[in-house]
Amino acid sequence: MEVTRNSVETTAGPSDWFTGSVYLDTVATPSERSRLSASSVHFTPGARTAWHTHPNGQTIYVMEGIGLAQRRGGPIEVIRPGDRVFFEPGEDHWHGAAPIRFMTHLAMLEVDDEGNPATWGDHVSDEEYGAAPPID
Repeated sequence: MEVTRNSVETTAGPSDWFTGSVYLDTVATPSERSRLSASSVHFTPGARTAWHTHPNGQTIYVMEGIGLAQRRGGPIEVIRPGDRVFFEPGEDHWHGAAPIRFMTHLAMLEVDDEGNPATWGDHVSDEEYGAAPPID
C-alpha cells in the first residue's frame, strides 16, 4: 500500500484543450506500475473540452452539476451526478458543463505505451455547443 499526501495544486485547464474556465485536480498519475490517469475536472457554466480522442478510451463519472457530452456525429447528451460515460478508444468527442450550471466529473483513462493520454483537435464551436437539448 502506498499513501500519497495531496501536494498538487489545482491547475487551470490549458486554453488549447478547453473553452471557458476549467480547473483540474490530479487524482492518479501514470507510473511504472500503472497506466491509470485520473483527474477531477471542474467546469464553469458553458465551459467545455475541445474535440479529442483517447488511445485507450475514457470513462467520465459526473460528481456534481449538469453537463453535456457528445461523440462526433451523435446527439448531445445531458449528463447528471452518478452518470458514467465511456468513450471508445479513438472516438472523437467532447464534454463539459451545461450553459447555466457548473459540472465536475472524474475523468479516468489509461495512457498508451508512450504515455500519451489524448490527441486534441479543434475547439467545439458555439454553434455546435448551442445545439444541446434544453436542460430540465
